[in-house]
Amino acid sequence: MSELTCDVLIVGAGPAGLAAACAAAESGRSVLVLDDNLRPGGQIWRDGPNVALPALAQQYRQAIEAQSNITLLNGVKIVAQCGPQKILYEDATDSGTVEFQKLILCCGARELLLPFPGWTLPGVTGAGGLQAQIKQGLAVKGERVVIAGSGPLLLAVAHSVVGAGGEVIMLAEQASAPRIAAFAGGLWRWPVKLRQSFALSNRHYRPGSHVLEALGDQRLKAVRIQKGARVVTLDCERLACGFGLVANIELAMLLGCHIDNDVIVVSDDQRTSQAHIYAAGECTGIGGSELALTEGAIAGYAATDNLKNVQALTAQRAKWRQFSDAVARTFVLNPALKALATPETLLCRCEDVPLGEINGLPDWTSAKLSRRCGMGACQGKICATAARHLFGWPLLTPRIPLTPVRGATLARLGRIKTDE
Repeated sequence: MSELTCDVLIVGAGPAGLAAACAAAESGRSVLVLDDNLRPGGQIWRDGPNVALPALAQQYRQAIEAQSNITLLNGVKIVAQCGPQKILYEDATDSGTVEFQKLILCCGARELLLPFPGWTLPGVTGAGGLQAQIKQGLAVKGERVVIAGSGPLLLAVAHSVVGAGGEVIMLAEQASAPRIAAFAGGLWRWPVKLRQSFALSNRHYRPGSHVLEALGDQRLKAVRIQKGARVVTLDCERLACGFGLVANIELAMLLGCHIDNDVIVVSDDQRTSQAHIYAAGECTGIGGSELALTEGAIAGYAATDNLKNVQALTAQRAKWRQFSDAVARTFVLNPALKALATPETLLCRCEDVPLGEINGLPDWTSAKLSRRCGMGACQGKICATAARHLFGWPLLTPRIPLTPVRGATLARLGRIKTDE
């Protein structure tokens, strides 16, 4: 059982976490990075057998490896807070504790998946989920793929599918054509994003369109799409849906950080309401890798009292926050998407709970206690998030352990609580 100490603990090794680690390490202080993936990079820089990492991702990985005062632990899950500045974690074989002076949360975000008839059929996945599977070696060569939902991620997923030999037969974006046109017309303010838009363009991109139903018996066979005023049915082997991203804020809530609009609230130096805790990246607001890198660097410098470098990055952060705001305005979800599911449509796929059984309940706790929603493998990360969007339920206060863990880890947590 490991008992670690460090000056700066960083949770998450996506772009924000890597940038925070590099910035904090410049001070010479000890930096420890914990990440739940087997390799650093987060979702956007996810490594795998079918991946050619971009040069920038490789640069950050090399920079982390070159710093003797940075330790990176992969395949780690945060279990609980077990002291004012101490957390309990679990890895593949054991559990351990980390005592820290400063903490930087770079917990990223996850996809918002909204239920619709047939969404649990084999062959239907999240958009980012399909991209991750392709990076890990999933064969899609020759398969017909429909991508539906909202946001720039859909274009990146389509690019991955085409690169792996799949055929994207429709990319259904729920945002309207005028909104998309206005957004595209303003991309000149962020030249790197303008270049990306050309690189990711797809001739099957259709604004003002959304999924209605996935069809099939044992497996996906076809998809019904609302395409403008028409409904079309497309035969396909895969459907990938993603309705935007949701910040991972459960750990921040457990630590007492202030939350507003479902993201962690931070000050100008990325400090949370807890004086020794900072946050950066998608958990403070969905903004893309450029904003995450900038916020991560600011957090790393601020946590190690390098205020000169913090100030030098504020204008760059402001530029990318403007891009983030433009994305949020453009891809706001149409309220009509809340009506896709029927009462028979499963909301909680782990426990087979249909939407009709929880419609009318006052909150997630009631759904969990009376219908076992969220009691399965995902622990509510998919169904609870969807239910909040559908019903406007308040945020659920997280409980420990934050994730399913082994009995030995729970026993260790019990001993720690007894000793407090």
